[in-house]
Amino acid sequence: MENESSPTVPRTVWAYAYEMDPPQPADRLGAVRTLLDRAHADARQGTRSWEGRFVVEPQITHILIVSDDPEQDTEVNRRLEEHLRDIQAGFSRTAPLAVTGDSRPPEAEGS
Repeated sequence: MENESSPTVPRTVWAYAYEMDPPQPADRLGAVRTLLDRAHADARQGTRSWEGRFVVEPQITHILIVSDDPEQDTEVNRRLEEHLRDIQAGFSRTAPLAVTGDSRPPEAEGS
């Protein structure tokens, strides 16, 4: 009897971003970074996917969130927004965008 493996169903994750304008210096975002790290660790312990990363550009600072749930009214979102208000960082949040399949970036060609 042949050992057949069933095809893996692509997993949907959701991506959205917080955008801070004007950009914020790293020393003002320490508590936010700690919050993101804790939320990621909590999600891993609960076998969920959730991660937040800073993307810093000259004109704006982004916090990119990738999660297995499109819901944005969660405890971590409320705490994150509270921290941003505490440091008086003007921010907006984008709508979640479904990302289906393998979320790893393709290998660079010619490397």
